[in-house]
Amino acid sequence: MREIVLDTETTGLDPAQGHRVIEIGCLELKNRTPTGAHYHAYVNPERDVPEDARRISNLSTEFLLDKPLFADVVDGFLSFIGESVLVIHNAEFDLRFLNAELARLNRPALGPERAIDTVLMARRRFPGAPASLDALCRRFNISLEERESNGHGALLDAELLAEVYLELSGGRQPALDLIANAAAAAGRAALSFIPIAPRPQPLPSRLSPDEIARHQAMVARLGPAAIWNA
Repeated sequence: MREIVLDTETTGLDPAQGHRVIEIGCLELKNRTPTGAHYHAYVNPERDVPEDARRISNLSTEFLLDKPLFADVVDGFLSFIGESVLVIHNAEFDLRFLNAELARLNRPALGPERAIDTVLMARRRFPGAPASLDALCRRFNISLEERESNGHGALLDAELLAEVYLELSGGRQPALDLIANAAAAAGRAALSFIPIAPRPQPLPSRLSPDEIARHQAMVARLGPAAIWNA
């Protein structure tokens, strides 16, 4: 099963007000395990980056001036995500921006049915608790040191979200189980060549005479149907 963890950075909160995508970060999961494959692009938004957006993303208008337009990166982006399920934190926000960019190029929209929204997952699992990416990272003891030092970044946030998603979906434990089962299987294979001899004498009973008497009295009360009488 292939899934793509996806995050974007933007110039603002609403594409209807002229705000644009400025960064895309994607991470590939197969069977809930990161493969190391990723997609990352900075995008020239063809407009300024407001100061409040710059503080969040650490991406300035000047930095993005020589970056490719969305039209230049769209084929690589769509090729990377393919038809895979998209794992997104607050999926409605990112899809709205990406679909606005796709609409400018007369490209088909990304349907909401293919997205897994980790905000909704978190709210179902922890009703009433904060569901921001920072809050979930703290809940699951996932380090935020790089995010706190360097600000938001689409690829960094996708990496953090992948860890959060694995915790929310129980994906870490199955992965650990696979490792443990493989180790156990290897151990069993090694042990299968070791001959196991029977004990020369049975171990002495650790039951006291009083315990034996009470057990026999209990079995007698159960009657002939008791398995001890078989």
